Amino acid sequence: MPSPPPPSPSSTARPHSPTDWHAQELLLMREVMRLIGRSLAPGLVLREMLHLMSELLGLNRGRIVLVDDAPSSPAGAPRTASIQHAYGLTQAEVQRGRYAWGEGITGRVLATGQPAIVQDIDAEPLFLARAVERSQLPPETVAFIALPIEVNNAPIGVLACHRIRSRQRHLNDDLAVLRVLATLVGQLLQLEALVAEQTRQLQARNAVLANALNTKSARYGLIGSSPPLLQALSELERVSQTQATVLLLGQSGTGKELFARAVHLASGRRDRPFIKVNCSAIPDALFESELFGYEKGAFTGASTARAGWFEQADSGTIFLDEIGELPLAMQSKLLRTLQEGTLVRLGGQREVKVNVRLVAATNRDLAQEVELGHFRQDLYYRLNVIPIRLPSLAERREDIRALALHFVSRANQAHQRNVNLSPDALARLEEHPWPGNIRELGNVIERLVLLANDTLVARAELDRFLPAASVPLPSPPAPPLPAAIGAATRPATAPAPLVRDYAPAQSHSVLVLQAALAEHHGNQSRAAQSLGLTLRQFSYRLRKAGLK
Repeated sequence: MPSPPPPSPSSTARPHSPTDWHAQELLLMREVMRLIGRSLAPGLVLREMLHLMSELLGLNRGRIVLVDDAPSSPAGAPRTASIQHAYGLTQAEVQRGRYAWGEGITGRVLATGQPAIVQDIDAEPLFLARAVERSQLPPETVAFIALPIEVNNAPIGVLACHRIRSRQRHLNDDLAVLRVLATLVGQLLQLEALVAEQTRQLQARNAVLANALNTKSARYGLIGSSPPLLQALSELERVSQTQATVLLLGQSGTGKELFARAVHLASGRRDRPFIKVNCSAIPDALFESELFGYEKGAFTGASTARAGWFEQADSGTIFLDEIGELPLAMQSKLLRTLQEGTLVRLGGQREVKVNVRLVAATNRDLAQEVELGHFRQDLYYRLNVIPIRLPSLAERREDIRALALHFVSRANQAHQRNVNLSPDALARLEEHPWPGNIRELGNVIERLVLLANDTLVARAELDRFLPAASVPLPSPPAPPLPAAIGAATRPATAPAPLVRDYAPAQSHSVLVLQAALAEHHGNQSRAAQSLGLTLRQFSYRLRKAGLK
């Protein structure tokens, strides 16, 4: 015959044999764990646990007393605790269940962290009978059991219940079950606190990101709502009010100048000068005079004194773009100015104090440049105080549509045109790899507005304005002949492209670069032109290859 099913949790029958008590304990634990698996809401789980304690084990009027969370209480005020969960108690009895630290049996368990067992509540002077009056209890001998609920080895509450003393069940068995339940209650409350704290942090983070999206991005001229962009904006906001140096990292065309201006506008220096300097556009011989100025007669043609960019940015912000292009000789002078806040003009003897917030940007790996000896290590550490990485356009594809519409609107206003993009054209823009990032997107949109044949540009027409995907050229096994170079790079049968492709830094091997230089007798401008590169791109590849 099949064994009879276990008794229902709502059964009021009181088992008498040890085997029945063991079955009741297992049923209680199974039901409690089932409830926890269905819901982590402590109110539901704890009340049902107290219900099962009463119905299955005869541990009546169970209550969970927790320390009151009152952060607004004055310093030195006595700590209190109150009944938060109960079964078998009226609402009035729950309201009366408040205890000061160390008051009565419950308060003493809270203060000491030790369990308390009262064999007869009538014979214990510390028992207050505050929540449940003695007249509401059975006339026979009533015991009271209270165990601490701990989190991180500190008592945060009490699990307590009444127990009829004349029962066919050992007190030690009740204590063992209650210890397990008290531990379970502590873990459940700790888990609830951790979830609440993580939820609070996520809500605060969402508020910061939403604020950056709704207000700051529009004010700074930064378009987009992708998580990588909002993360960079959040970091910018947190450091903008400090005086720390900010180093903007990322690929070329990701909007470093806009971010640098955003740092300035978000700081207390917003009403002071913002000076931007492109280090790659200054000849080596003019770096010192441009950055630090010069005195009258410092060199031929210096008929008057001139303040450099650092002096002009005094009390404001200076943005040094492409700082990796700074010559080594100038790096030491820049380091001194940053550390001491002073400079000496070219041809001068007097130190000039300047108060400047520096924002630097580079698309180079400065740590690698330090290892190669191309960048000073001490200056690198001085610049790398607050590094902020700007995401590439490929990392924020959800922003491409908004950026494209912004560029279309701006180009239409600038050139008095009325060109728009169809939905399939916008989808095509989102599919493009954009190796040139936002700068490439802006250039393509402006070109499209100027050269489009129709006012509504569809996907098919858009394709002719997009550069082909860049593919690195394979390195030839031997230096090619000059004619072969021209044939390989610009086939005579291919029509001139509408757009020059964005080629990666490894697009031409060392042998190709050397052969182009040899063909044009060392003239870098003509060599670059023969390879379809700008002079700057050609010089950069020479430097990366160690030929310059």
